[in-house]
Amino acid sequence: MESGPHPLPTWVAATVTFLCSGAVLVLEIVGLRLIAPYVGVTLQTSTAIIGFALAAIALGAWTGGATADRTDPRRLLAPLMVAGGALVVAVLPLVRFTGSLLSGADAGGVLLLAAVAVVVPAALLSAVPPMVVKLQLATLSETGAVVGRLSGIGTLGGIAATFVTGFLLIAILPSSVILVGTGGLTVVAGIAVGVLLRRRTAGGAGRVPPGLLVLAVAGAGLAAVAPTPCEQETAYHCARVVADPERGSGRVLLLDTLRHSYVDLADPTHLEFEYVRAIAAVTDVVAPAGEPLSALHVGGGGLTLPRYLAEVRPGTESLVIEVDPGVVAIDREQLELETSDRLRVRVADGRVGLADEPPGGRDLVVGDAFGGLSVPWQLTTREALELVDDALADDGVYAVNLIDHPPLGFVRAELATMRAVFPHVALLARIPVLAGEDGGNLVAVASRQPLPTEAIAEALTDRDLVWRVAEGDALADFVGDADVLTDDHAPVDQLLTPYG
Repeated sequence: MESGPHPLPTWVAATVTFLCSGAVLVLEIVGLRLIAPYVGVTLQTSTAIIGFALAAIALGAWTGGATADRTDPRRLLAPLMVAGGALVVAVLPLVRFTGSLLSGADAGGVLLLAAVAVVVPAALLSAVPPMVVKLQLATLSETGAVVGRLSGIGTLGGIAATFVTGFLLIAILPSSVILVGTGGLTVVAGIAVGVLLRRRTAGGAGRVPPGLLVLAVAGAGLAAVAPTPCEQETAYHCARVVADPERGSGRVLLLDTLRHSYVDLADPTHLEFEYVRAIAAVTDVVAPAGEPLSALHVGGGGLTLPRYLAEVRPGTESLVIEVDPGVVAIDREQLELETSDRLRVRVADGRVGLADEPPGGRDLVVGDAFGGLSVPWQLTTREALELVDDALADDGVYAVNLIDHPPLGFVRAELATMRAVFPHVALLARIPVLAGEDGGNLVAVASRQPLPTEAIAEALTDRDLVWRVAEGDALADFVGDADVLTDDHAPVDQLLTPYG
């Protein structure tokens, strides 16, 4: 059985399929960054975005194909593209208005924002390819070729969008511009397809309801006025610096949902956060006062501790490994960071930086890297800690900032992992945390040599910290039967139970 010529030229069908499939993947990638300022970047947020995107793709493809068998696709193709593109634009204000009403990164908030970010526009755009396939099937003898070709083109569109967005667009454009641009391009393409169909067919085919065009314009307008928590969007974070109203020279660096660093521009010895004072207490007693150290900092933030060491231990050589070049730029532009031969910054993943460290050269390694609410899993494993051990001198010390909440499953597992690598380990924390009744920041310390725990405890008191030191049997009881984390199995996000 044969019919007339294809309603769409082959190249137009391919372009529409490529564009709509690619737009869905752009939305998926940017959607994660869009919701991160409100709920953080965790395994749960990534899972929610990917899961809802896949669900939307399945729903759109299924319903689009079924609808194409009951209704002439020429009537629906252009409206679907315009509606999908308009909603890609509208996602930006919808997420920002919704996110501003949320309090806390609980499971409900994560799922709600992820659904708002991707489901409806992704479903509409995913309904387009099966309709294009239906239009292009001029004869049953070419069904396999048409379906296979357009399916492959759609997949290529998704692949191209993934790589271009992840490697190029996010590096040079804000998420808002990417979304508005993608949605706008899809709307324009939908209008063009509608004009083409109206010229090639009759009976109202290709007509786009004016309301959809109004939606596209309204979405762009709302995107311009929607509240944004971002002062600057980096490659990894939504970042901003705010002044401390109670301390004229104090600045707080916020990354997504967290206060990551506090820097006093006039006094680098002022340490606002308790965990930073706890790590500083360790550094105060691991070597004679004023003696310079060779320090490696895994995670930079505002470089509070490297600045402190440079002030109280002149001649200290610090290398800071920071994964986000945007954070380093903010440090220079707004937090008055001045690097030198003694204070260097390397932009790299912490695990990569550890692997590149010469053995046995560091008196101190400080771990303060976070992705959302958790230490990146690849920095928590036995293999990662063996790299830390390799970088340390025989009497070197590792101090790491950890965050957890009852039942403290992650901290117990990380301590078990540290005890599997280092013969001497201690935990610094508030009494309720040590009792398993509260959560927050904790500092774990490890070395191949006995730790000066009594001196550390005195230094904590001197810094007005009501923290205690757990070691030996007390630490063993705290750790219990927690598993050692390895590169093969490190369920950090699940152990953290941030949504409990």
